[in-house]
Amino acid sequence: MVVAYVMVKAHTGEADRLKQDIESIEGVVSAHIVAGDVDLIAKVDVASPADVKDIAATEIQNLDGVETTHTYVAMADADA
Repeated sequence: MVVAYVMVKAHTGEADRLKQDIESIEGVVSAHIVAGDVDLIAKVDVASPADVKDIAATEIQNLDGVETTHTYVAMADADA
Protein backbone atom coordinates (compact mmCIF):
# COMPACT_ATOMS: atom_id res chain seq x y z
CA MET A 1 0.00 0.00 0.00
CA VAL A 2 1.05 3.58 -0.68
CA VAL A 3 0.13 6.34 1.75
CA ALA A 4 0.29 9.94 0.59
CA TYR A 5 -0.82 13.34 1.81
CA VAL A 6 -2.29 15.84 -0.62
CA MET A 7 -2.10 19.49 0.41
CA VAL A 8 -4.91 21.49 -1.16
CA LYS A 9 -5.11 25.26 -1.58
CA ALA A 10 -8.75 26.22 -2.14
CA HIS A 11 -10.36 29.30 -3.59
CA THR A 12 -11.88 31.58 -0.92
CA GLY A 13 -14.97 30.08 0.69
CA GLU A 14 -14.62 26.65 -0.94
CA ALA A 15 -12.94 24.61 1.83
CA ASP A 16 -16.07 23.15 3.43
CA ARG A 17 -17.55 21.98 0.13
CA LEU A 18 -14.21 20.67 -1.09
CA LYS A 19 -13.72 18.65 2.09
CA GLN A 20 -16.89 16.69 1.32
CA ASP A 21 -15.99 16.29 -2.36
CA ILE A 22 -12.48 15.07 -1.54
CA GLU A 23 -13.70 12.61 1.11
CA SER A 24 -16.02 11.04 -1.47
CA ILE A 25 -13.08 10.07 -3.74
CA GLU A 26 -12.21 6.38 -3.60
CA GLY A 27 -8.79 5.96 -1.99
CA VAL A 28 -9.07 9.06 0.19
CA VAL A 29 -9.06 7.95 3.82
CA SER A 30 -9.70 11.37 5.36
CA ALA A 31 -9.65 15.10 4.66
CA HIS A 32 -9.15 17.88 7.17
CA ILE A 33 -9.51 21.64 6.97
CA VAL A 34 -6.36 23.18 8.42
CA ALA A 35 -4.91 26.60 9.20
CA GLY A 36 -1.72 27.61 7.42
CA ASP A 37 -0.39 27.80 3.89
CA VAL A 38 -2.92 25.24 2.63
CA ASP A 39 -6.63 24.86 3.35
CA LEU A 40 -7.06 21.09 3.39
CA ILE A 41 -4.94 17.99 3.86
CA ALA A 42 -6.19 14.71 2.41
CA LYS A 43 -4.76 11.33 3.37
CA VAL A 44 -4.68 8.81 0.53
CA ASP A 45 -4.14 5.05 0.99
CA VAL A 46 -3.97 3.15 -2.31
CA ALA A 47 -2.26 0.22 -4.00
CA SER A 48 0.30 2.02 -6.16
CA PRO A 49 2.05 5.32 -6.86
CA ALA A 50 0.04 5.52 -10.09
CA ASP A 51 -3.15 5.52 -8.01
CA VAL A 52 -1.79 8.41 -5.92
CA LYS A 53 -1.10 10.34 -9.12
CA ASP A 54 -4.60 9.64 -10.43
CA ILE A 55 -6.26 10.86 -7.23
CA ALA A 56 -4.07 13.95 -6.76
CA ALA A 57 -3.49 15.09 -10.34
CA THR A 58 -6.78 14.01 -11.87
CA GLU A 59 -9.48 13.73 -9.22
CA ILE A 60 -8.58 16.41 -6.66
CA GLN A 61 -6.84 18.90 -8.98
CA ASN A 62 -9.86 18.94 -11.31
CA LEU A 63 -12.42 19.69 -8.58
CA ASP A 64 -14.04 23.08 -9.00
CA GLY A 65 -12.62 25.41 -6.34
CA VAL A 66 -9.14 23.86 -6.09
CA GLU A 67 -6.36 26.38 -6.69
CA THR A 68 -3.27 24.16 -6.29
CA THR A 69 -2.17 20.84 -4.82
CA HIS A 70 1.09 19.42 -3.52
CA THR A 71 1.47 15.69 -2.89
CA TYR A 72 3.81 14.02 -0.43
CA VAL A 73 4.26 10.23 -0.44
CA ALA A 74 4.96 8.74 2.98
CA MET A 75 8.17 6.72 3.16
CA ALA A 76 8.25 3.31 4.84
CA ASP A 77 9.59 3.17 8.40
CA ALA A 78 13.16 1.89 8.69
CA ASP A 79 11.88 -0.80 11.09
CA ALA A 80 9.21 -2.03 8.65
